[in-house]
Amino acid sequence: MSDDTLIIDDDDRYSRLRLIAWWDQDKLAAAKVLVVGAGALGNEVLKNLALLGVGRVYVADFDEIEESNLTRSVLFRHRDCGRAKAEAAADAVRDINPDTKVVPMLANIMTDVGLGLFRDVDVVIGCLDNREARLWVNRQCWKVNTPWIDGGIQEINGVVKVFAPPDSACYECAMTENDYRLINLRYSCPLLRREDMLAGKVPTAPTISSIIAGMQVQEALKLIHGLPVESGTACVFNGITNQFYKTAFQRREDCLSHETYPEAVELPLAANTHSATDLFAALAAKYEIAGAMRLELDRDLVVSTFCAQCQAEQRIMKPQQLVGMKHAICPECGQTAMPSLEHSIDSGSALANETLAALGIPPYDIVRVETSIGEKLVLLADDI
Repeated sequence: MSDDTLIIDDDDRYSRLRLIAWWDQDKLAAAKVLVVGAGALGNEVLKNLALLGVGRVYVADFDEIEESNLTRSVLFRHRDCGRAKAEAAADAVRDINPDTKVVPMLANIMTDVGLGLFRDVDVVIGCLDNREARLWVNRQCWKVNTPWIDGGIQEINGVVKVFAPPDSACYECAMTENDYRLINLRYSCPLLRREDMLAGKVPTAPTISSIIAGMQVQEALKLIHGLPVESGTACVFNGITNQFYKTAFQRREDCLSHETYPEAVELPLAANTHSATDLFAALAAKYEIAGAMRLELDRDLVVSTFCAQCQAEQRIMKPQQLVGMKHAICPECGQTAMPSLEHSIDSGSALANETLAALGIPPYDIVRVETSIGEKLVLLADDI
């Protein structure tokens, strides 16, 4: 038999995929993908990743399934109502393809997912419905040089954007003054989240979810295989006219997202069990550093609120993104209290004895510490 003979094994789940000239199923089996959001778009993305046999998929979402989700979410059934979206989607993915190891994460992407995971995956696929979360994902990906693919849908229209750090334009490069204004509207004067601004629902049809998610996963396929992609470009689909057009974003050299971290040192620390003091001591031992240190917080910490009316103080200890207006109402007199925020923790501060988790740092994060010999980046390696 000739060495050039092509044998199609119908018992091989991926036999038809292997017929594609550039296809490498081993690359897909070894790939790690983080999917942010398990709604209508996330459902379609997860379904496609399972069909392709992507080896490990992390899905982050903190919402529960409602009846209204069932018309737009291929992985959910009526019996799933009330369940966490991430868990129900993970179960469905396992049914589609047991080769895909899926890790559900009941998590807010801005406060609960450490930068170490962004570093470890090959690509991040964003299935989000708000600018603030997209901006956060963009900045996290840029810090660790991980490409990400943003998708957006409304009614029967949609857009796919590919961003590959560090050299291309990024999501923030394309943001306008109105985008920043809309993000700021999510917060009140005391810089606390307005719950009523988060209640909006985006009207979409299931058809556009399929189209946009298919394009997102196809771009991920190209990235995993090392094929060229058009980074810093949006592909916009008008479902009314069935027209596509592309637009390239201008890279802004002063963009705040363009911060790329050097390699972090891995230390045997965990967010839930070690304090900032433990972190400083571990760094001092590793590098023989003397003197004060300062932990820089990527998420501003609301330590407490103070009521000027009745002088009452209430301890909060949550990242700003998780603090709502209900936390600002003084329990003593009902007036609006002002928050006390911390952006960094000094080695001499009383807060240094709090666990890293209590300071708003998620598990498996990469943290920044200012020392007498310069800034050091530390991966909380015990959280892996």
